[in-house]
Formats: sequence, C-alpha cells, structure tokens
Amino acid sequence: MINERDSVLHTWCVPAQWQAPTIVGGRGAHFWDADGNDYLDMSSLSECSNLGHQHPTVVKAIREQAERLCFVTSSWGTKPRAELAQALLEKAGFKNGRVFFTLAGADANEHAVKFARQARRLPQGWIITRDRSYYGASYACMAFSGDTRTRNQVDPEQYAVRHVASPYAYRCPFGSSSDSECGERAVAAVAAEIDRTGAKSIAAVLMEPNAGTNGIVPPDNYWPGLREVTRSHGAFLIADEVMSAFGRCGEWFAWQRFGDAGKPDLMTLAKGLTGAHVPLGAVLVSEEIARQLEKQMLFTGLTYFGHPLACAAGLAAIRAYEDEKLIERSRRLGGEMFAELKRLQQKHRVIGDVRGGHGLFAIVELVSDPISRTPLAPWPETPPQLTALVKKARALGVSFAVRGNLLILAPPLVIEESELSDALGLLDRLLGEMECA
Repeated sequence: MINERDSVLHTWCVPAQWQAPTIVGGRGAHFWDADGNDYLDMSSLSECSNLGHQHPTVVKAIREQAERLCFVTSSWGTKPRAELAQALLEKAGFKNGRVFFTLAGADANEHAVKFARQARRLPQGWIITRDRSYYGASYACMAFSGDTRTRNQVDPEQYAVRHVASPYAYRCPFGSSSDSECGERAVAAVAAEIDRTGAKSIAAVLMEPNAGTNGIVPPDNYWPGLREVTRSHGAFLIADEVMSAFGRCGEWFAWQRFGDAGKPDLMTLAKGLTGAHVPLGAVLVSEEIARQLEKQMLFTGLTYFGHPLACAAGLAAIRAYEDEKLIERSRRLGGEMFAELKRLQQKHRVIGDVRGGHGLFAIVELVSDPISRTPLAPWPETPPQLTALVKKARALGVSFAVRGNLLILAPPLVIEESELSDALGLLDRLLGEMECA
C-alpha cells in the first residue's frame, strides 16, 4: 500500500514525522485499518462523526443525490439546499433568518464576521474573541483565535481583533474562588473591552458556547451573561457551534440550554452538520441581520456553496438525529459518562478536573498534584505519560484524543452503552498504571 507520507502534507504535525495506519472502513462507533485492527472511536475523530461512521441513512442519501444531481452553482436553486436551510432555521428557532453555506468551520467563522461587519456598516469593525480559543487556520481565523500554535503567524490588531481572558474556572485568570465568580468576571472583561474599544466600533463578539479543543467549558452563567452584555452594548454575538452542535452538548445547539437568554445573532456550524460524511459548513443569521443583508450586495461567494451532495447529507443527518432520538440519547449518556469520570477523579490523583457532561463531551485534565493543580506539562505540550496511555489504548482497540494535559472524550452519539462502559473501564486501568509508573 502507498505510504501517504511520501505524497501528502499532513496537518498540525511535522509532515516528515507523520505516521499513522491507513483506515479502510468503519461502522457505528468503530473504524478499522488496512491491517485488520479495529478501533473504538472515543473522539468522533475530531468531534466530527456524531452519527458514527458510515451511517446508512446518510450514505443512502448521498448515493441517491449523486445519481440525481451532483453539482450546480449557487446561481441555480436546488431542492436539498432549500430544504436544509429551512430545517436548520427551524431547529435554531431563527424565524425569518437566512443560511449561508460554506465548506467547513473556518470559512463559516470568516463569513459570520464578514456579515456582522456588513450589517453593522463597519467594514473594519472590531471583533472580540478570547484567549485559548480556535476558530480555524486561515489567516483571518488565526487572528480570531487565541491559539499558542499560530500566535506568531499573524497580528490580530491588523485584522481588528481583540482578545479577552477565558472563563477557565479551574485555572481562572481572574483569580476567582468559584465557577460562578469566574463566569461573572469573564463576562465583565468582555464588557470592559467593548467600553475600552468603543461600542460604536465593535462589530461582534465571537465565542464558543461550550465544547472546544481548548478544553475550556464555561461556567453556566457565562453565556447568558455574554448575551446580555452584547445586547446592551449593541454588538452582535456570534456563537461558534462548529463542535458543540448537533447533540454533542445535549441540545441541537449548545446555546439552547439557556433558552432565548442565550440566543445569538449569528451561528456557525460544520462537523456534525453532516456527521462529517461530506464537508459542509453554514452560517445562520437572525431576522434582524437577514433584513439588512438581503437588500445589500454580498461581495462574497464559494464555488461549492450549498453543494447538492453535501446538503442531501445534511438533511439525512438531521433525520437520523431526529428518528434515533440522538440528541436526547447524548444528554442521557453524557450525564452517565460524566458521573463515571467524576468517580474516577476520586480514585485517581492524576485527575485534576472533569468538566462538561451536558452531552457526550467531557474533558479530563491531568495534573501532577491535585492540590497545587500543577500540570503534567506546560500548555500546550502533551506529557509523555499521556502519549504512552493513548498508545496503549490504541493497541487494545480504543482510540482516545488528547491535547496538552487533556483527555477529550467525545464518542459518537450512536456508541453502544456497553462500549462506552468498556472504554471508561480501560481508561480507569490505564490511569492506574500511569500513577504506578
């Protein structure tokens, strides 16, 4: 079999050092490689495969759409594009809103910012985001992101971007003594930055409501407080739901846990939108923004805007989430997974914090000392002990995802309960071996 390393530049690595098995198939929460090794997917492969691998409903829809119509440009209408846009607006409660389709999360975030600036009539309007965040790897998205990996590649000021400290309650940058206090101070920091920059020059605040690979799950009072601050200051609120939507956090969209008190003005989607069966992203805009944009010239476009195959996959994915009640299932299993992880925290001193649990998404942060909260390695380095744990798990048929000192648990929403239990049992054993080493 051809070695990819000889022909492909791989992402987020030194390409010459890349080495991984060749995956040839998958089903449900499993995928397998060319050598016949089977892996239980405990990360949904970058939190994408919410529906598991090769979901039959989605595969069938792609096949049928391919036989009917593969492609037309956005100069022409298509049935799957129209139906998917309507379905997304209904699920989000964005009555009379509009949908702009993209290829992924990064271009969705860029277009959300572009639309916010155009609606505010501020072509260079300031965007406020937060440290230790990630919105994509294009130059604009690197500017939006507070990511240590790309910090030296772009100057956020040149893109009219300002960063504020994150609502990282376990290591609160504001020195808070409780989660709620950290949430309050993080919201106050956004308000202070708006005031300092000048509310009339702010186009939008771009934030993640819940799940993210940064491992920060905000306190419950953070998102409603952020919504209140942005509304009172006349700034649009953009919810980056690329990772947190479609059941990952126990709701269709993570902000819905707070009802209308958390409803954003714009929302970006990708990943679970098609369950990653084909690439597709989207920007949803509220009625207020839609009324402004639909009467202006939009100087933007994408060749594969609302691609028929992708939109057919998106529609099928929504049907699968509905028919199999996967949103509710994620909420239930996520609570059970979180409870078991909290039990493991009491057992293993190496677990400093467990957060998440609103759906099938949880973060386990590892430390060398739970009292001082000393990390095993400086962020964003991954400690060798954790690398060894992942290697052992993979050899035993379970694929865990890590970043820095974090274990990111986000299995497909279709995972069998026994599979989830077995994976957590293996994690328990491997953590014990780590502590004894």
